[in-house]
Amino acid sequence: MKNIIKFYVISFIIIASPIFAIDGVAVIDMRTAVLSTQSAADAFKALEEDDDYASNLEEAQALQAERQSIAEKLQKDLDTLSQEEIAKMQKDIQDKGKDLEFLAGKIQQAQEETAQKIFTESGPAMQKIIGELIAAKQIKVLLAKNETMLFSDPALDLTDDVTSMLDVAAVEPTSQSD
Repeated sequence: MKNIIKFYVISFIIIASPIFAIDGVAVIDMRTAVLSTQSAADAFKALEEDDDYASNLEEAQALQAERQSIAEKLQKDLDTLSQEEIAKMQKDIQDKGKDLEFLAGKIQQAQEETAQKIFTESGPAMQKIIGELIAAKQIKVLLAKNETMLFSDPALDLTDDVTSMLDVAAVEPTSQSD
């Protein structure tokens, strides 16, 4: 039985390997391409400097530290605490956990909104760049690199090319207006 499975696996690899060698096939992770640009880094830096975001982040860190402190004290003093004290500490941990979840949601929402804004702003430039790369590299099939893709040769990946070209495209309008 094991030999049959090995035979099928080896057969699949031999049969499937020419697919990756076909000229005109490429992969791209558009999310990584856009979020790796300098403009994305600048947008996330601006988000970190936003007063609301920064205060939410600080509050979340403080809540996490308090929660951790209570949990450590509870674990350390478990033998000497009364049932009421244990119940109160557990409730405090639970309450701080809920507050932390709420703040984490707000932080994540702000990050997602920033990422969405970056995607919206980069969309036309990315489409143009991808079109140019498809023409220049004579790409016939462009695959999205994601969790379901089991393997792709790094030589087929256009993600870094698109990121670099988006950075150049973002600088060009600025330098032309000077």
